[in-house]
Amino acid sequence: MSDHYVKVKVQLEEIQFPGEETEKDVEVVAGLELSVSSSSSSSSSAPAAATSVAQDGKSRNDSGRKPISKTRSKSRGKPLDPGRRSRSKSAKDGTQGVASVNLQEKMENTACTAERLQNPSSNEAALEIKGSGKVLQGKAEQSKGQHGKEDGTQVQRKKRSVTVDSSKAKTSLEALKTSIKQLKWKEFPAGRRLPCDIYWHGVSFHDNENIFSGQVNKFPGMMEMVRKINLSRAVRTMHELFPEEYNFYPRSWILPEEFQLFAAEVRMAKENDSSWKPTFIVKPDGGSQGDGIYLIKDPNDFRMLGSAHNKPAVIQEYIIKPLLIDKLKFDIRLYVLVKSLEPLEIYIAKEGLSRFCTEPYQEPSQKNLHHVFMHLTNYSLNIHSGNFIHSDSMNTGSKRTFSSILYRLSSKGIDIKKVWSDIISLVIKTVIALAPELKVYYQADIPTGKPGPTCFQILGFDILLMKNLKPVLLEVNANPSMRIEHEQEVAPGVFEYVPSAVDEEVKVGVIRDTLRLVDPAPRKATNNQLHLAGIASEMQEDISDAGSSDKSEQDSGVKENNLPSLCLKQVFPKYAKQFNYLRVIDRIAELFVRFLGVKGTMRLGPTGFRTFIRNCKLCNSNLSMASVDILYIDITRRWNGMGAEQRESGMCLQAFVEAFFYLAQRRFKSLPLHEQVTALADLCGAAKRRAALAACQPEGIHSVPTAPAPPHHFNCPAAASKSADYRFHRPVLPTIKGNCIENSAVN
Repeated sequence: MSDHYVKVKVQLEEIQFPGEETEKDVEVVAGLELSVSSSSSSSSSAPAAATSVAQDGKSRNDSGRKPISKTRSKSRGKPLDPGRRSRSKSAKDGTQGVASVNLQEKMENTACTAERLQNPSSNEAALEIKGSGKVLQGKAEQSKGQHGKEDGTQVQRKKRSVTVDSSKAKTSLEALKTSIKQLKWKEFPAGRRLPCDIYWHGVSFHDNENIFSGQVNKFPGMMEMVRKINLSRAVRTMHELFPEEYNFYPRSWILPEEFQLFAAEVRMAKENDSSWKPTFIVKPDGGSQGDGIYLIKDPNDFRMLGSAHNKPAVIQEYIIKPLLIDKLKFDIRLYVLVKSLEPLEIYIAKEGLSRFCTEPYQEPSQKNLHHVFMHLTNYSLNIHSGNFIHSDSMNTGSKRTFSSILYRLSSKGIDIKKVWSDIISLVIKTVIALAPELKVYYQADIPTGKPGPTCFQILGFDILLMKNLKPVLLEVNANPSMRIEHEQEVAPGVFEYVPSAVDEEVKVGVIRDTLRLVDPAPRKATNNQLHLAGIASEMQEDISDAGSSDKSEQDSGVKENNLPSLCLKQVFPKYAKQFNYLRVIDRIAELFVRFLGVKGTMRLGPTGFRTFIRNCKLCNSNLSMASVDILYIDITRRWNGMGAEQRESGMCLQAFVEAFFYLAQRRFKSLPLHEQVTALADLCGAAKRRAALAACQPEGIHSVPTAPAPPHHFNCPAAASKSADYRFHRPVLPTIKGNCIENSAVN
């Protein structure tokens, strides 16, 4: 046997297929040596198999490596290539050992290789090595990184379809169905008894209460956090810490508790500047689709509304100088994907919608104050205007793509990269402001250690461009409309839903690529391809083609199942270095959750607050525990009196943040507020580390206490780093006096 084996080895060394190197043949020989040594019971079959491999290789070289069709061998009942079948007569003596294989061994080999030999590649010869349970491919290195391993082993597995429960999708159902069909996933429109990979809800996380695994497209608490009052409070807290960074949200007053403050501040401003004639917009806290929104010129106008005075609402300064296109006011609906909270991951859709008013804009006056089609850009309002234009074009009509607006701005010589950088900044800062309390909601609904789904969510950001091109945040929608059809009157009094080309172009892509990003079992190669595709598309972004359909961008991306490259662009953690210094409230929220004590709660009791004070060693001669108790009672009572509905008693996160600010100001008096808060967070973090270290040390060993880290001085580290800095092209804005900004407009 050994002489025959040496002869076969020499023959294999002399064979070299076109485009292949000698090392690949050595790998095949090594596989043969392993097979021969492991099958000593059937010594005659090993030389025969080796002879068949050598002859197969020679035939493959002569035939120019044409595609190999499957045949069935009479002796073994396994697929063989045509070359081996044609040589069956000449190799009759050498294959008699193979024919003598017992039935049990043949069944085992068949079970091991049936799946691997079903779909051999058109330019690869599948070579079965008896007894090894492997199929060696002639192009081992080319198969590496696809489905095979480094040794050339090819394993063909049927990919399991991703399952999506769409029973609660509501208005987004049609766009979701289209996306699932494009991805070739499996939809369950009536639900499923077995768990699904993804649950698509139409309203909130609690649309379906019996979910213990998979992913849900809603975060717990998101609906509550983006309501007008909570959003205003979250942004106001960040504005106290970083006033220059959070100047993109109109000044707001919360009603009814801040009405007296609102009236007093307006009166003082008018006394100081008699020429100031402001306009204010009133938004109900739970309103949507423009319902209940109206404009006023004076606080006394609000008093005249009677019962509306006691309903929760927000009053904001009205932007009187917006950017106009075709003399019409418009806003921008951008879709933002929050893929996870911990770690924070944010994506922005490269395409959005521009929604236009249907009457030419004029600055507010007593005559036009109630013209909603002039001042309010809500699609749900303007669609009822006789001037509303439905258009299949992306560049005309009352609803257009955002890229068409960018193209028009670029044609006027405006650097739209600056516009995009400011919008990216606005989105990231807003999510950073919302994230701390969202984490508190998340741990209450899905406590650590208990089974539960992971979450992601698509948000709708409504943004207004001012005349000087500065973006202003109007509101955030937890459930942006994903309907891809619109209501149209086809006959007098007869309405029906007809497809909307603009909506389908934007919304289907957002849902489809969101599903691609949250694919529960993506292939590693696919992730790498999507990453490279994103890099390639970003490298090709340019002002000249910003308003086009980004055909070159899609062609440059790596296609998966004939799908275009991702329309969602990651902005965080991509730009984390420029924004991490803003995440101070995140650290306070971590302390809050740490001292809650009871899992599933969102309120800190007096015992937990006292434990926080003791563990962080905040008591001293100037702050006794009695003073701590008084502080807890005063702040908690005031915050609990603000909300109309209280599910439980205790200190909420916002009240804890106020108490934390108070303690920081008492302890670090000579620093700015954001440095005071950061210094106290560092002190509490150092106390936590010391406690953890003491708990881990053996008895009798004591560490030397270290001084707390010095407070951070935020000179914005992003300014020193221009690489991958989204704000590198930030425009220098003119001095702003209220909303009276004189600058070139595009009309």
